[in-house]
Amino acid sequence: QVQLVESGGGLVQAGGSLRLSCAASGRTYSTNVMGWFRQAPGKEHEFVAAINWSGGNTAYADSVKGRFTISRDNAKNTVYLQMNSLKPDDTAVYHCAADYSPWDTVTTTMTMYDYWGQGTQVTVSS
Repeated sequence: QVQLVESGGGLVQAGGSLRLSCAASGRTYSTNVMGWFRQAPGKEHEFVAAINWSGGNTAYADSVKGRFTISRDNAKNTVYLQMNSLKPDDTAVYHCAADYSPWDTVTTTMTMYDYWGQGTQVTVSS
């Protein structure tokens, strides 16, 4: 079993920055792909970013490319999402997720992820 706990959300003005963290515990001896998804009020979950175990492969949604950066520290079992130039449209609950399939390939597909955190609220004011 894996537990994922997000932190770092909050209220920020448009143009500001936040760094989200996701700490994993439990099955930390296995390689995994980590992803971030978000859900705005009244909308479906949306892929944001993903990173493979080595950190050599990443993927981003077009809406966040050039503004968000995903990274990870495997020694700390933690993945990060640095969010810059935030916009009101970025307002959502952000969830991290872990994919333990053996291919170590980043995926944007929610159903590929095995474990999910509870989420952290990010609110961007205009």
